[in-house]
Amino acid sequence: MAAPSDEEGAVGPRCQHRAMDTLDVPFLPFCGFLGTLGLLCVAMVGTWCQHWRGGFSLDGSSRTFNWHPVLMVTGLVVLYGAAALVYRLPNTWSGPKLPWKVLHASLALGAFVLTVLGLAAVFSFHNSQGTPNMYSLHSWMGLGTVLLFSCQWAAGFGAFLLPWAPAWLRALYKPVHVFFGSSILMLSVASCVSGINEKLFFSLKNGTTAYKLLPAEAVFANTLGLLILVFGVLVVGALARPSWQRPDSNSPDSRQ
Repeated sequence: MAAPSDEEGAVGPRCQHRAMDTLDVPFLPFCGFLGTLGLLCVAMVGTWCQHWRGGFSLDGSSRTFNWHPVLMVTGLVVLYGAAALVYRLPNTWSGPKLPWKVLHASLALGAFVLTVLGLAAVFSFHNSQGTPNMYSLHSWMGLGTVLLFSCQWAAGFGAFLLPWAPAWLRALYKPVHVFFGSSILMLSVASCVSGINEKLFFSLKNGTTAYKLLPAEAVFANTLGLLILVFGVLVVGALARPSWQRPDSNSPDSRQ
């Protein structure tokens, strides 16, 4: 049998390349979809707490607790995901990098502030009701995520924004920062999803339709959990996509 010619042998790779081009999604439309999905998650958790859980207050009642899921989903998942994707914007690939560093750090700091307020809401509710703190897996995982988040932000600020940080330190820490950024996002998603499930188990029992009978609230909150999971997976996928990563440049990153 005659060996295939170069042109014939290249058909397979060419077809594969065309298929990849067909499946390729431009970043900006994807980012718009992701932003819509994030806003939907925030709107749904707010609707859940307002419609089924009684609304919001600062009186130490269950309405104070309702701030917890809203602030956690908004800060720890959606705003944190937006901060993680800053360097995937094509506008960040040229010119000075410092303004984008500041934007990245500011979004992450905003996410951290909302997260701390969310923790304050749940601790205030537990203390006013005489409920023990930090006894469930959800609470352990959530607090651990927040502590890791705070260490990540402080280390990133020291390594990338302080002018006297040496270039070798930035180069050494950068892959660690990227790894923990994705890890913290997935831990945030896991904490939020487990918290939604825990709240449903506690709420849908006496005086309400049992969770196992899947009332409308359970369907709505479970759907919210799935959307949060999809959001987190898509953000991590965008971070891992090579064609959307900022081209490595020695001078801007090392000299700023």
